[in-house]
Amino acid sequence: MNIQLQHELNDALTAVLGDMQQAVDQLVRVLEAERAALDTANNEALDHAGARKQALMQQLEQLDAERQLLSREQPALADALEPVWARIVQSLRHSHLLNQRNGSAVNQRLSQVRQALAVLTGHAGESELYGRSGELHASLRSQVLAAA
Repeated sequence: MNIQLQHELNDALTAVLGDMQQAVDQLVRVLEAERAALDTANNEALDHAGARKQALMQQLEQLDAERQLLSREQPALADALEPVWARIVQSLRHSHLLNQRNGSAVNQRLSQVRQALAVLTGHAGESELYGRSGELHASLRSQVLAAA
């Protein structure tokens, strides 16, 4: 491999790792904004954070595919850049924890809403079942399954 091409591959791998770190940093900020939107029940901000989070995850997947390809082409450089990759992985772990925390908050609120709806509809304490069409039915009352 000529030196020019090797330098270009080195620069490309370094740039991809830099882009990945920036994307992960943005993801952490978006997850923090998502939590704030959850805490304040700001649906517009929550929708924006969800869309931005999705876009960043797609970007990270694309960058990781590039990173893997370039790392195969330049294994020595990939080894030299291992500390940079380790920081990215650590940031990804942190973002995963933030996402789990936000998911737990959503699940808790969803459970509270379902309980409130059950009380309001008079179905408190009844099991939730799915009907034939896949719709959630919160009732134990008998239903006609077939007519003669």
